[in-house]
Amino acid sequence: MHFCISNAHLHAMRWLPRTLEITLARHAREFPVVVLTGPRQSGKTTLLRRAFPRADYVSFEPLDVRSVASSDPRGLLASLRRPLILDEVQHAPALLSYVQEEVDAHRRSKGRFFVTGSQNLLLMERASQTLAGRASVQTLLSLSLREQTGAANEAPPWETSVRRPAARVHDGLWRHLVRGGHPELVVAPRRDAESWLSSYRRTYVERDVRTLRQVGDLLQFDLFLRALAARSANLLDLSDVSRDLGVAVNTVKAWLSVLEASWIVAVVRPWSGNLGTRLVKTPKVYFLDTGLLCHLCGYGDAAQAASGPAAGAIFETAVFGELYRHAAHRGRPPRIHFFRTATGHEVDFLVEHEGGLVPVEAKATATPVPGHAAGILRLRERLGDVVRPGFVVHAGERRGPLAVGVEALPLGSL
Repeated sequence: MHFCISNAHLHAMRWLPRTLEITLARHAREFPVVVLTGPRQSGKTTLLRRAFPRADYVSFEPLDVRSVASSDPRGLLASLRRPLILDEVQHAPALLSYVQEEVDAHRRSKGRFFVTGSQNLLLMERASQTLAGRASVQTLLSLSLREQTGAANEAPPWETSVRRPAARVHDGLWRHLVRGGHPELVVAPRRDAESWLSSYRRTYVERDVRTLRQVGDLLQFDLFLRALAARSANLLDLSDVSRDLGVAVNTVKAWLSVLEASWIVAVVRPWSGNLGTRLVKTPKVYFLDTGLLCHLCGYGDAAQAASGPAAGAIFETAVFGELYRHAAHRGRPPRIHFFRTATGHEVDFLVEHEGGLVPVEAKATATPVPGHAAGILRLRERLGDVVRPGFVVHAGERRGPLAVGVEALPLGSL
């Protein structure tokens, strides 16, 4: 059976360097196994085959390959060279036991296996059982703005004093937000994003969700997906979602875990500290790709999205996505919170950095003004020196001070 495919097709495609490449190369020298998770179509396979061109490759998408993996796992592994890329291994999770066996037999060999999976729940359950202490686990999301504009390896603004110009998305910022960052849409700007995203959603709901646990009614789950999209960048009241859909709260919780496990959404917890005030405890939810978010909300046009009632939520979701990618694509766990009191004092994001908190506000305006810094200034009054210089991220082009310790920053410079 022929398992591998040629790299010729990969080299014919337009390639955008990914921030995670440096981390993958380093961890391949330190671990025998590197596990790469992330949503479907985020570029995991392409990244690994570009970063490790000498590695052999097998995908477990085809049913015949899965059959071989099930009936003769040792024979399959023996027929392939090392290093070896095992693609979408959640379809053959039992194979990881044989990977563990080989790794333990070659303890000094590093960068032996590269494992990918789009369903984090299934993959990580098996990986945690069989590869504990043997594997580095990394996450690849859709393209960040930095990756799209050739600045994949530049540090975020709170880590450098270098002022980089705002990245110019070729057809405008809001068109980018409506299309999102999936590589297939980025490298082919003339491709119909609405039809691609529609197919992506159907594939996810009808194919991937069917294999994940605790999901029965797929039509109802699709309605849940849309209901959650309407709440992106907002406080998430699961009881409210339960009432709207007419399903049990425990079912909603289970479905939310499925979306988190497959990298469709992230749930952000409020920052909590020893304050003499009451803080909101309810989390927020954010979609991890604005293209899918806009598709689910019915925004297929950039002007409609920019002027519609959800503009603020879409833009805030985009800012969160960039912050999340800054960490995840550098091999670090994203430590992002929000701040909100019961009386309404709120700061959109607090990014943990070197023992401090970097406050970030998201404003869907092209004209930032000093008043937009008020929440950050009040936060500094409350918390003191733990609050580092902050940023008001906006949809325009201006970069400069808004107040002491608060800078206006275009989204393209984030």
